[in-house]
Amino acid sequence: MNTTAKPPRTIVDADTAAARILDAAETLFYREGSRNVGVDAVVKEAGVNKMSLYRQFSSKDELLRRYLQRRDDRFWGYVDASLELHPHDAAAALRQFFADLAERAGNPAYRGCPFVNIAVEYPEREHFARVFVADNKRQLLQKLTELATRAGARDPAALAKGLALLIEGAYAASQTYAPETELLSALPATADLLIAAAMLS
Repeated sequence: MNTTAKPPRTIVDADTAAARILDAAETLFYREGSRNVGVDAVVKEAGVNKMSLYRQFSSKDELLRRYLQRRDDRFWGYVDASLELHPHDAAAALRQFFADLAERAGNPAYRGCPFVNIAVEYPEREHFARVFVADNKRQLLQKLTELATRAGARDPAALAKGLALLIEGAYAASQTYAPETELLSALPATADLLIAAAMLS
């Protein structure tokens, strides 16, 4: 009797296979880097075969594009969730965003900004992944400028740039400082200082 026979293959529909593959890619790309992760690792994590991957995604590049889009959607979900808590007070909405970012970035499972991570992996600014990252950051700066304008900042563009730099610093610090330093706990108060200073007459 053959006791080493493989279990019967589980057959899944195309939508389920695509979702599994994208979930696996998101987990692996974020944790280990998209260049470090091959399609073999993705299909193994997803529990499908390589043929299933190429039926749903024409190439690894397409899978990376879908990963970036999913991460972009998730990021703006975070932003909207913060801002919606203070729909009529732009300064409070900005402060809320930084309080929420400090909590999210302080999670032990947090691996930093996925877009910063991607930018580090691809040095060529013309690469589609870098172009995607630059567009995400451009939209964020635009959103910060709109909020700074609504909040009544003397120089909305300057405040937005300062806050954007603070965000990027928080992303980096979440990975470089040991958790016991609790550096990110200072993030909301630091943002408050920038916002308050921008409102001085």
